[in-house]
Amino acid sequence: MTTPGSVSTPLRRPDRLFGGYVFDLDGTLYLGDHLLPGAAETVAAIRDHGARIAFLTNKPLERPAAYAAKLSDLGIPAVAADVVSATDALIRYLRLHAPGARLLVIAEPLIGELVAEAGFATVPLDDPGRADLVVVSWDRTFEYVKLTAAFRAVRAGARLVATNPDPFCPMPDGDLPDCAAMLAAIEASAGVRAEAVVGKPSPHMAAALMDRLALPADDTLLVGDRLLTDVRMAQEAGMASALVLTGVTGLDALPRSPVVPDYVLAGVADVLPDNAPGGDRP
Repeated sequence: MTTPGSVSTPLRRPDRLFGGYVFDLDGTLYLGDHLLPGAAETVAAIRDHGARIAFLTNKPLERPAAYAAKLSDLGIPAVAADVVSATDALIRYLRLHAPGARLLVIAEPLIGELVAEAGFATVPLDDPGRADLVVVSWDRTFEYVKLTAAFRAVRAGARLVATNPDPFCPMPDGDLPDCAAMLAAIEASAGVRAEAVVGKPSPHMAAALMDRLALPADDTLLVGDRLLTDVRMAQEAGMASALVLTGVTGLDALPRSPVVPDYVLAGVADVLPDNAPGGDRP
């Protein structure tokens, strides 16, 4: 019998129920503003089994409450506490590794709002020398003024941290450059590598997630559509992993991937075992 990393990779559903389930969002539960087939019914069935659920995203453009509202509007009831994002991992990292640091934020306004709410002081773009740490995130307003400020702050000794490692984000009307593009420009010009990129697949994101679920990692299944973020993080954190083929990864990527998921699903509707109540395909 072939395995999920072999040339003739079969689809393979889980053969057990887990105490906790973690779902990536875009490409796993929905695409853009459209729920994927069976997503609402599957989440409801998992909750009926008494399992804990968390929703996970690297996208740092919205507060968790906004993602919860979107899920609820699409038919999957959720509250802000159900969502763990790269911004949660960022705040956790800053509190542990940079308490009291003055931050230069190279991001859209939300990141500045969140770090200020967490008690961190920020410095303006025109005074980068006062920064102790530069925070970089996906920024659709990224420009030379921001690059120069970050460059000068890092050259003056500021540390460098980023929210997520994604080079691009799939969008319904065409992909967009993501955080890794902004970070690469700063690293290349300043000649310094970020000390941490806190989103998936980092241990910082995994720790934020496990804090929220409060379950053993080996009783948790992470379901996502990316091998190098979702599946890799699950494996490194000791969780089981399931790759869904409804997002950015297709079966053709598996034979050449060094990261092999435990399960490969046509879609999220296949996450429950066949013998579980509600495990039939919706």
